[in-house]
Amino acid sequence: MRSVLRFLLLSTILLLFGCSKSHYAPDSGGLNHTPFTNTPSIDNMVVYELNIPVFSSEGTLYGAMQRLDSLKNSDINVIWLMPIYPIGILKSIGSPYCVRNYTEVNTTYGTLDNLRAFVNSAHSKNMAVILDWVADHTSWDNPWIQNKSWYKQDANGKIISPAGTNWTDVAQLNYANTNMRMAMIQAMKYWITQANIDGFRCDAADMIPSDFWQQAIDTLNSIAGRKLIFLAEGTNSSDFADGFQVNYAWDFSNKIKSIFKGENAGDIFTTDSAEYSLVPSGDQKLRFIINHDEDNSDSLAGYYHSPAGSLAAFVATAFMRGVPLIYNGQEVAYPHKIPFYVNGALQPITWNINPAIYNAYKKIMQIRSTLPAVKDGRIMPFYNTNVIAFKRIDASEEIAIIVNVRNVSEDYALPVGLTNSVWINAENSSKVSLSTHVTLSPYSYLILKQ
Repeated sequence: MRSVLRFLLLSTILLLFGCSKSHYAPDSGGLNHTPFTNTPSIDNMVVYELNIPVFSSEGTLYGAMQRLDSLKNSDINVIWLMPIYPIGILKSIGSPYCVRNYTEVNTTYGTLDNLRAFVNSAHSKNMAVILDWVADHTSWDNPWIQNKSWYKQDANGKIISPAGTNWTDVAQLNYANTNMRMAMIQAMKYWITQANIDGFRCDAADMIPSDFWQQAIDTLNSIAGRKLIFLAEGTNSSDFADGFQVNYAWDFSNKIKSIFKGENAGDIFTTDSAEYSLVPSGDQKLRFIINHDEDNSDSLAGYYHSPAGSLAAFVATAFMRGVPLIYNGQEVAYPHKIPFYVNGALQPITWNINPAIYNAYKKIMQIRSTLPAVKDGRIMPFYNTNVIAFKRIDASEEIAIIVNVRNVSEDYALPVGLTNSVWINAENSSKVSLSTHVTLSPYSYLILKQ
């Protein structure tokens, strides 16, 4: 019954799209690009969050395109572009999540042709590109504001900002309005057909009605030849029923930070199990040690104390379940906060600041991509207060991950399952014989395989 209803709804939407263009996206004119055929499967994804103003010295799409090889060399296969759209001016605080026009490229970043060139270059390197999509609200000077019924209003008929937030720079959209919903979906479709993008990271997804996401994702998935990615900035288990393949692992991220501030390292496994108990087979959680929201509040150094600490946290995260996310600057342990509000001069990331960390990230990601157990293996946890240690086991191999989460040396008493065993160090191919104890230097880690 649900599939029949979705088909009828989709047919109605497509009919309406052909009958009205007022305030909708520019006519896409059909598919103008060859769909990307190498979109990674969900369980093979490695996502990179790219903030255009700070990613290159130019702060443009063209400048970002010149650095794509650095991402490819780290085995990134999905690039998430933070909002590329014009930023509102009225009541603005400079947030790129204050969208003034859903179907234009911010001229500070470049043009539609620059975006197309970026996407084409990424595709040539077997990397998919997804756009940040802000569906909950618009700027106060977005053309849509002319349609008052498209926005939520208070008892006096005044358009309001999102309830329960301090987001006074934006106006909240009204998902009870059918025309607004159609315009939103057509705007999303525009970027697929006109820029050849491969999906969306959907901002504040849990603030949007589920039936809209079902409507939108079904409509976009009906575009011929496309294998699209839908990533929800949300934690609701209903995200997956709505059509998202991945949503946020906020609990895991918060727990790993707490562990590096002194909490019991073994608690990470409880959090991991709790999160995945709500994830259907075939779907995933997005696992991260930092993202733009968190880096706006504090730096990697603030959360993990040192470059070595942040690297240790990433190893523990990347080899456990989920889709790993790397936020730009993380791979060089950039020591400063990276604000994403464009209300001042944003400083480009200094990419040569920690070359040893950068090389370690490249090595770690290359190792990760060669180990099938990372994708398919079950987790065997080993509980310890100061060390995150676990195995990933599948039919073809075992790997063991041992991470010291403290800034002091640890004499780690090996658990049954690791004692008296022989491994290969995946980083340098040396033989590692484990007996009953192993000494771990501060924030050190071992990636072992058999």
